[in-house]
Amino acid sequence: MDIKYMKTISKVLNSLSSLKIAILLLLLIAIACAAGTLIPQLESDQFYYDNFNKYPFLGIINGNILLLFQFNHVYTSFWFLLLLIWLGFALAVCSFRRQLPILKSALNWIDYKSSRQIAKLSIAQTINTNNYLESLEKIKINLKKKGWNIKETDGRIAARKGVIGRLGPILIHLGMILLMIGATYGSLNGKTVEKFLAPGRSIDLLNNNQEKGLTIELQQFKIERDPQGRAEQYRSIVNVIEPNGTNQSKEISVNYPLRYKGLTLYQADWSLAAITIKIENSPKLQIPIEPIPELGEQVWGTIIPTKKDGKDPILVTVNNELGPVSFYDSDGTLLTKLSTNKEAKVKDTLINIINIIPSSGLLLKHDPGVPVVYTSFAIILIGGSLSIISTKKIWVLHEKEKSMIYIGGLSNRNLSGLSKELPKFISFSET
Repeated sequence: MDIKYMKTISKVLNSLSSLKIAILLLLLIAIACAAGTLIPQLESDQFYYDNFNKYPFLGIINGNILLLFQFNHVYTSFWFLLLLIWLGFALAVCSFRRQLPILKSALNWIDYKSSRQIAKLSIAQTINTNNYLESLEKIKINLKKKGWNIKETDGRIAARKGVIGRLGPILIHLGMILLMIGATYGSLNGKTVEKFLAPGRSIDLLNNNQEKGLTIELQQFKIERDPQGRAEQYRSIVNVIEPNGTNQSKEISVNYPLRYKGLTLYQADWSLAAITIKIENSPKLQIPIEPIPELGEQVWGTIIPTKKDGKDPILVTVNNELGPVSFYDSDGTLLTKLSTNKEAKVKDTLINIINIIPSSGLLLKHDPGVPVVYTSFAIILIGGSLSIISTKKIWVLHEKEKSMIYIGGLSNRNLSGLSKELPKFISFSET
């Protein structure tokens, strides 16, 4: 009964960790990642109802199905995590049941005592010699010069080279498992904060104990534009302030994020925060502005009164930090446009545009799985490099009565290379 039970378990493990299953799992994971790229993630439920009930994804997946199967957060969905666990299990089983025994076999010295055993090897050759002791010594010396490990028993020689290559597949499997663990841990425990900051403003980050941790303060923000006025690069100078008051100034830009103590700060976007103006003899007024999508993709504005009693308001709009600022009447009539440091009468009210304050779009990501992911990449690269190394073995024995030396070998790859290498050892022994 126990034997049947063990055989059943063995069959199940072989089925779950077969190469076909592993390929299928990789294909499903790739399709899931593609879906996660095409479908917006982590939006509100209403967003998916509004966008996918009318136009289903792939023509069949509406908002209800999408939410039911957690396509709104693919990378943390139960089925995606199940696929990762299954693939990790398959890789672990493959390593323990296949790769480790192969490595163990490669590390064991095999002593062939019969010429028939050598004749059955992938590469085998027989040579005549008048002095077998001298010939064996020459073969042994030449093998050592070429970096082969030698073991001699009663005049029989066993040599091997490249055994470390057998470690490559195990390291690749280990690296892939760590990669999935790190990515999953980061997805489940990572935090992402997107914030628009105007110069002088800051954001406080909480630590794991929900206490005040780092403070990110925007010191300066600049938009670099080409001669046609198109944005080419955004640059922010931020102050990273520790709870103890330590302050470090860092610059970030698009494609050049800041990494600091597990936090990655990206330069993601830009916006406009406020317009500084003077109305008649008033002090400088910093008036916040908001996006107005009804007027265009990049239009910000607000409504300000022109009279002390709040009557006769006008619409103020702007589409970049360089200006100009446009003023519209309540019926949509364009009254005038003003550049910065310019003033004009608008509805009999003197208005002076001091400046336009841009805001930096910062994306803060804390991914605790990043160290594990980077470690996995290193392990995979090392394993891949080792995997290209051929594991080769050679055996040499002699028969005194026939004055014959038998030499043969095998290799897990590049067998033709070993067959070309073998005559170089034999040539030194022929007399």
